[in-house]
Amino acid sequence: MSETRILLTGATGYIGGSVLTALLTSSDPHVKACKLSTLVRKRSQADILQQKNVNAIVFDGLDDLDTLRTVASEHDIVINAALTYHTPAAEALLRGLEDRRKKYNKPVHVIHTSGTSSLADLPVSGTYTESATFSDKSDIYSYERSRQSIQPYIQRTSDLLVCEQGEASDVATYIIMPPLIYGKGTGFFNRRSIQINTIMRAALRDGNASRIDKGEHEWDHVHILDLAQFYELMLVRILEGCNKLDVHSKGIYFCQSGHQTWGEVSDRVARVGYALGFLKSYTVRQVTLQDAAERFWRGLPLEALEPTLASRSQTRADKACELGWRPVKSREDFEGCFADEWVSVKNEA
Repeated sequence: MSETRILLTGATGYIGGSVLTALLTSSDPHVKACKLSTLVRKRSQADILQQKNVNAIVFDGLDDLDTLRTVASEHDIVINAALTYHTPAAEALLRGLEDRRKKYNKPVHVIHTSGTSSLADLPVSGTYTESATFSDKSDIYSYERSRQSIQPYIQRTSDLLVCEQGEASDVATYIIMPPLIYGKGTGFFNRRSIQINTIMRAALRDGNASRIDKGEHEWDHVHILDLAQFYELMLVRILEGCNKLDVHSKGIYFCQSGHQTWGEVSDRVARVGYALGFLKSYTVRQVTLQDAAERFWRGLPLEALEPTLASRSQTRADKACELGWRPVKSREDFEGCFADEWVSVKNEA
């Protein structure tokens, strides 16, 4: 039997880099038997990964759709850990997998990365409010389709495309929706978090931490190592031919292990930053969405600001746990991550 070929996108990023390390260090015989490739933008990055026994392919970025489709057509499984809201790239990868299925008449799969901001309410602007806690055993696809009809959101656009095009083209799709991700990554390049890091960099620039509105809305969180372990587990279940895996519109998986309010995040950023001597004060300044767009969100899609840093989004990883996912990081790990994150932000300033 020929070896299974796996393509990982986003290998130089926070999530993708940690997933790559999890796969390279996996003890599972199914994973160890696979041939692993990545797409990177720079030859210097490719050289580093080639030394790790990874087939690193240089391309021009996620807008290089022809290359994405061609390279995907040369692989059996794609793990898309690149930009979650780049819908054309997600479509190109699916098209490539469809090409491979038609040519070789064999199953093909994609694990697509999304996030729970796709389910978030919008309580600060008042655009959409609710208090649901979602289980990944519920019909999340139909919920996303309904929300999208009310107010389009770039990440939901990708989620729906993956579900619908995957089913239409007979490409098995699985969407992993992480909440806030914390902790030091294990990749070879970017190892820093996204949301916490964003708040810290703004605080370092301004001299004090900020929160949007009252910061009372809750999100879930997961440690990057627990998340990477879930990607590995999902891949193992695919390689095993597990019949418990839901696909397409039912193939959406959560992976939360704790929760916090946004106010708590800002407060910990302030107190730890002040204790380390990086901030002038441990007070937290309350800002509007408009102020936050300038403080936190320069160059990023404005429509993602409130869902990502000021919303309510709570989930239960019921299906993930049934597949055998067992997160090991605790509340203590979450609280302890801020000092390490601060040191990294300060060193990079």
